[in-house]
Amino acid sequence: MILVAIGANLPGPDGTPPIETCRRAVAALDALPGIRVQAVSDWYLTAPIPPSDQPAYVNGIAMLLVEPGVAEIEPSVLLATLQEMEARAGRRRGEPNAARTLDLDIIAMGEGGQLVRAAPDPVLPHPRAHERAFVLVPLLDVTPDWIHPVLRRSARDLLRELPPQELSAL
Repeated sequence: MILVAIGANLPGPDGTPPIETCRRAVAALDALPGIRVQAVSDWYLTAPIPPSDQPAYVNGIAMLLVEPGVAEIEPSVLLATLQEMEARAGRRRGEPNAARTLDLDIIAMGEGGQLVRAAPDPVLPHPRAHERAFVLVPLLDVTPDWIHPVLRRSARDLLRELPPQELSAL
């Protein structure tokens, strides 16, 4: 299982609205060799973290499965592929937490999303996933029983312990 967070808060280079960019990203994920999209969360409108004057984000999660007979996907190869997809959608890397046309983050990988990896990039599970309602809420849509492999806590428990964060279903 691979959990990929999908987000956008700026129009694409062709004026594509963020929600459409996110939907296109799901289709592009499903077209990757050896990977199939198993489930997609609902889409959520979320405030930027940390708070800023940039537009709200559209966020969701895609659960991917490696096709039978395909070797396990190397996390660094998948990360490079996701970064290429972001670039094709007009993402320009600059300062951290800047507004973006597309953001694709690997949240978890491996059997049951339990792979733990401290280095090299990507760090797994994603080092801030448990701090973000915009990750945990859609994650619960696609895998409600997921347990954070380092914290040994359910996504539901982690979400309950977060301070309030602006999030609404689209």
